Amino acid sequence: MKKAEHATIVIFGASGDLTKRKLIPALFQLAKDGLLTEKTTIVGFARREKSHEQFRVEIEDALVEFSRSKPEAGSGELKVFSSSCYYQTGNYDSSKSFHNLKELIDKLDEERGIDSAKANRLFYLSTPPSVFSGIVAMLGQSGHISDPNDRSRWTRAIVEKPFGRDLETACALNKGLSSVLDESQIYRIDHYLGKETVQNIMAFRFGNSIFEPLWNRRYVSHVHITVAEAVCVEGRGGYYDNSGALRDMVQNHMLQLLALIAMEPPASFAPDAVRDEKVKLLSAIPPIEMHEVNECSVRGQYAAGTINGKLIPDYLREGGVKPSSVTETFVALKLHVDNWRWAGVPFYLRTGKALTERLTEVNIEFRQPPLALFSHIKDDEAIEERGRMKPNMLSLRVQPNEGIRLSIGMKVPGPKMILEPKDMEFCYENVFDIEPPGAYERLILDAILGDSTLFIRQDEVEVAWTLVNGILEGWANEELPHIHLYRAGTWGPYAADEFIDNDIRKTGAL
Repeated sequence: MKKAEHATIVIFGASGDLTKRKLIPALFQLAKDGLLTEKTTIVGFARREKSHEQFRVEIEDALVEFSRSKPEAGSGELKVFSSSCYYQTGNYDSSKSFHNLKELIDKLDEERGIDSAKANRLFYLSTPPSVFSGIVAMLGQSGHISDPNDRSRWTRAIVEKPFGRDLETACALNKGLSSVLDESQIYRIDHYLGKETVQNIMAFRFGNSIFEPLWNRRYVSHVHITVAEAVCVEGRGGYYDNSGALRDMVQNHMLQLLALIAMEPPASFAPDAVRDEKVKLLSAIPPIEMHEVNECSVRGQYAAGTINGKLIPDYLREGGVKPSSVTETFVALKLHVDNWRWAGVPFYLRTGKALTERLTEVNIEFRQPPLALFSHIKDDEAIEERGRMKPNMLSLRVQPNEGIRLSIGMKVPGPKMILEPKDMEFCYENVFDIEPPGAYERLILDAILGDSTLFIRQDEVEVAWTLVNGILEGWANEELPHIHLYRAGTWGPYAADEFIDNDIRKTGAL
């Protein structure tokens, strides 16, 4: 991979969990792999008082616990990496704090023999969304932001999700960011897009001619996208109760997966060529109107249950959750794409917390043959039955056990022509003898290199919120909220299964 040029990387929210678990381990791995220059400097910025040395001790402890290369405590490589890390105490609304930050960065540049007037800056906003615009405004006021047309240096800002909580707040956030930064300097990060198997969706589709001719309404019956989590809200009840599954997962991760699955082939893999096609695809999905919400969505909330032997309380008993909350911990949606490729093909999205297992998977079910020529074994039981075979299904597993599976009908050995469904599959772990890089490794490196292909553009954010807004408004205006309970450790409410199964039967796909 291309080695990054020198940059000072400033992490706002350096005392947070994301920094400890993901960002610092990703930067350490990039340095270990020789993808960062020796002059790369990391500066943590947060409200909590601590010294450079305290910050370095915390970094080393985090790397021992969370880095994928598992360095030994006290090892030389840990000391070398942590010696390039510094800490600045400050408030996000204090101009003095940001001027102190600039003085520290300029001093570090001087010590490394770098001209601050030509130095690169990457700002990572790992903070609550409420302070995004304020941080960027302070960076602009205190002279941290370079001219986007200045070819001698660059300034970029990585912004974590959520990008607003509805269309109005998303537009306001974009306006606040763009008042200081050029769109080319803003990198909105969705870590799902950094996963190897998500990127492989594009490689699988556009690099293999065998499937692309079948990738349309003539051959595809319907598509399922599932993002299941086996964890509950885990102490984040206050945050989650103001968010819910639709905002937390559908508006970003799941619509991005849908866009990659259904978009047209880009003219090239240049950043804007790929993102243009994603925007076109999302724009072709008719927004769900308020009066259509009950026909196109099911929402649920988990009740007490057991996951892997652990007792899970009712969602309403989680800390920080309002006793009368109607926030959804599960949602199922039906969407359509109104274009020539996908007209009439339903896309079913399901996501939830406290489900049976952790799973992210896309299932593309193909249409059945027009004539039932063969007998088949029903549901893997030894029962011979004349009728239709189970349809072919292509499954793209994002996590865990990343891989691809194709279900096809095979003749059972013997004198009769009887078919049985069998899977052809491969697992990345078994095929490639290397450990794939973590999502944050890939995305942070791309940001330093200036490659925005896997980051989300302003218009992508706004068109995604346009789709979600109608659902939110429909739910908010229900006289009696339709919340279906499901037991923790199951696959969600029965109503969601009935909603999807009945719809598939109604469209004649079975």
